[in-house]
Amino acid sequence: MPIYAYQCESCGYAKDVLQKISDTPLQDCPQCHAPTFKKQVTAAGFQLKGSGWYVTDFKGGSAPSTVAAPATKTDTPSESAASAPAPVVPSTPSSTT
Repeated sequence: MPIYAYQCESCGYAKDVLQKISDTPLQDCPQCHAPTFKKQVTAAGFQLKGSGWYVTDFKGGSAPSTVAAPATKTDTPSESAASAPAPVVPSTPSSTT
């Protein structure tokens, strides 16, 4: 059952009430008995964050599955030779005497 926050507009009395969703909202303030007891808008008690939390945590009721590592591409000799940079050969200064 959800918990609803109520506040009286007359005296300012506030109270959290455990109610069914189908129950009628309270109207009379338990403190001053005025018919100004209003339900407040509050944030949810939980948050859903990220993507796929239900897939990794609760899918099928079993333990989380492991994620396979991405497959690596193996180079063939012709591809590796064509894509490899040419070796740099340092030039030696010529000495003329």
